Amino acid sequence: MPAVSHTKKRKDKWHIQDPVSQRLTWNKAPVNVLVIRKIRDESLVEPFKELCRFLVEEKQMMVYVERRVADDATLSKDEAFGSIRNQLCTFREGYDDISDCIDLIICLGGDGTLLYASSLFQGSVPPVMAFHLGSLGFLTPFKFESYRTEVAKVLEGNAAITLRSRLKVKVVKDMLQRTGQQPESREMEHNGLLPHGHTNSEAGKVTLQLQVLNEVVVDRGPSSYLSNVDLYLDGRLITSVQGDGVIVSTPTGSTAYAAAAGASMIHPNVPAIMVTPICPHSLSFRPIVVPAGVELMITLSPEARNNVWVSFDGRRRQEIQHGDCIKITTSCYPVPSICCHDLVYDWFESLAQCLHWNVRKRQARLADVSDSSDTEN
Repeated sequence: MPAVSHTKKRKDKWHIQDPVSQRLTWNKAPVNVLVIRKIRDESLVEPFKELCRFLVEEKQMMVYVERRVADDATLSKDEAFGSIRNQLCTFREGYDDISDCIDLIICLGGDGTLLYASSLFQGSVPPVMAFHLGSLGFLTPFKFESYRTEVAKVLEGNAAITLRSRLKVKVVKDMLQRTGQQPESREMEHNGLLPHGHTNSEAGKVTLQLQVLNEVVVDRGPSSYLSNVDLYLDGRLITSVQGDGVIVSTPTGSTAYAAAAGASMIHPNVPAIMVTPICPHSLSFRPIVVPAGVELMITLSPEARNNVWVSFDGRRRQEIQHGDCIKITTSCYPVPSICCHDLVYDWFESLAQCLHWNVRKRQARLADVSDSSDTEN
């Protein structure tokens, strides 16, 4: 199997012809396709082999897969699939950079495969086509039974696109001065000013920078104390969050953890960032929506009794201490997600089918309107 280092760099091969309708148009026929398969699921082996055979033999495409997927024992023992397997290009996450090689991404599995695809591309992301072969499938609108027809449509450029915004996140260590002094006053902070000497723009080291599709979650971790973090918006203190934590999410992430924490669900085309507290120790702390493009900063409050933990789309979990901060803003690299029907129908279909939104037994109509107690004779 050829390694990723033998491939050519890709150029921008697609664009959105009409920003209103958001239709996919290929500038040049796609050649390199990345197939992401949910691992540790034997039921996906046959669909994976069938799709790869279709792409290689009928569409003459170069197929990329993870090395651990290609080295699966079930695939290795299948002699009939051997010729296809030998033509697959393999890569290893964290070692091989495929961001400039791929024209199209096809996911087989659940929503996690789309999140994983997003994590592989920290810059521009190729169009993503996701087949529902997992459990929930809110982000995977395509059914595998019709994969030949659907893939052919996409390769012809006959598809709608949803641009799912991502968050650009930085973790900065030792940015806030650890002088041991308390801020001048909470009144000064709530008037919108950072306390004097509280920050140093020259200090701090960026230890992690990521593109996040769903959400950034800050929580209390193993501590039994409430977490206590300060939330800044464009350098101004907005509030302190005392509770189990806080979720900063994209509209795509509004139907994930944020929805479970009581937030509203927002269509992915809405330019916004959501801030949702997790079990706040306050009766009046409601989730809020802020404009896309603002910069949020989360730090430990000076009074915090314990450190907090942060994770990004459920991965790379790490501890945040006094003096550290998390900076979050809207990324300029969205994930172009290919729609099965269109960007409005797909979303409401997922709400109804996956989350059973507004499902209840319908009220029966009255047999005779004169029987109603509200009707006058």
